[in-house]
Amino acid sequence: MPVCLQKGQKVSLTKDNPGLSKVVVGVGWDINQYDTGASFDLDSSAFLLKADGKVSGSQDFVFYGNLKHPSGCVEHMGDNLTGAGDGDDEQMRIDLSKVPAEIEKIAFTVTIYDAETRNQNFGQVNNAFVRIYNEESGEEMMRYDLGEDFSIETAAVFGELYRNNGEWKFNAIGSGFYGGLAALCANYGIETE
Repeated sequence: MPVCLQKGQKVSLTKDNPGLSKVVVGVGWDINQYDTGASFDLDSSAFLLKADGKVSGSQDFVFYGNLKHPSGCVEHMGDNLTGAGDGDDEQMRIDLSKVPAEIEKIAFTVTIYDAETRNQNFGQVNNAFVRIYNEESGEEMMRYDLGEDFSIETAAVFGELYRNNGEWKFNAIGSGFYGGLAALCANYGIETE
């Protein structure tokens, strides 16, 4: 049985799973019935953060334009342009054994591509979730349903994996940002054009 988290709740992934190293982070969503005249393209990404909560460089930002971290610890499995269908819409493979020592957290975010132009926001998205499962066994370990009603936000931090006393834990964040990917990048120390 997976652990179903509430906003702000934390759970250890490795305490009851010694030796766990390979997990998959899946995110998914459904689109409301609102017709904005354009399809919704949500994009997942991961920011690999040092102790100060910032990336050390653009290589620590894994997304549809940079599918794999140089260490091999995070690999984005590709961009889903529509969110159609059941289950995970986008996935990232994580190898906890390869995460560089200076990386303390991996934040998982979702943004709406070209949201301002398309007049879209997370208020028009339903059933958004993040889940983590064991890549080797396929067992779902935890799930967080983003129940919050974001009316104007165009980006959201779903949650983060973090190191704590030799364990890997997950924190359900559920915070929204207005300003899309540029706002998230600024928050994590990446300059955008």
